Amino acid sequence: MEKLPLCFLVIMSLSNALAQTDLSGKAFVFPRQSQDSYVTLIPHLEKPLTAFTVCLKVYTDLTRSYNLFSFATRARDNEILLFHEGGSKFSLSVGNVGVMFQVPVATPAPRHFCATWESESGIAELWVDGKPMVRKALKQGYVVEKQSKIILGQEQDSFGGGFDEKQSLVGDIGDVSMWDFALSPGEINTVYLGGTFSPNILDWRRLNFEKNGYVVIKPQLWAGDPAAF
Repeated sequence: MEKLPLCFLVIMSLSNALAQTDLSGKAFVFPRQSQDSYVTLIPHLEKPLTAFTVCLKVYTDLTRSYNLFSFATRARDNEILLFHEGGSKFSLSVGNVGVMFQVPVATPAPRHFCATWESESGIAELWVDGKPMVRKALKQGYVVEKQSKIILGQEQDSFGGGFDEKQSLVGDIGDVSMWDFALSPGEINTVYLGGTFSPNILDWRRLNFEKNGYVVIKPQLWAGDPAAF
């Protein structure tokens, strides 16, 4: 068989790695505790961030700590971090500084999270299942670097690594979206109810990603079931 030119193989490899996938109605499933199972998300991010919104859905019965969304830079492992601290406590970190939110306890069920932050005001918000938690002050005047690694399933203690299996997610995660501005309460409610609002950094309907380890893409357990929320 005729050998393909090296440049053609490189182009094909890059195009496959950067291919966008519509994950509507799908979820990443992390079926067991692990130190090497994770998903790297490839964002459309052209400039540093002075505001952001991250929304996602997660289904797990873990009571220990685990990561929901880890955005690291070479300078700071917790440039943006949404993390379950255990029990009813969740934290949002920006620039390696975190604030804690008390979240109502719920039996294992799919839960919807939206986290927002604005540099100008320094206000951080966490919305859980469409309800706002108490606003917190966080890193006023800070700017989030754009050269990043975004990982689901593991919490980065170094750029793209430093994983601890005792902080890994066991469960499903889906509908991950990110914007370079803070959504309004009305817009967050639209997203919570299943609407779309043109995510411009990460879009679940046009997602670039790479799977590592034991991660499976399956239909969402909560799809089409409003009672799940």
